Amino acid sequence: MDKRLLNILVCPLCKSQLHLDAEKHELMCKADRLAYPIRDDVPVMLVDEARSMSADEIV
Repeated sequence: MDKRLLNILVCPLCKSQLHLDAEKHELMCKADRLAYPIRDDVPVMLVDEARSMSADEIV
């Protein structure tokens, strides 16, 4: 994932900054507890495609 792209992407739901989880290939929004998948190096920024994160993942 290009670091420049990560700097400009925000959560489509709340507009907060996203955090990269390189192991899981996801962009995480801690505010909404959503994880957006990255497929073939392209972030899928659709709320319907995001998964809910557990409380343990938020830390």
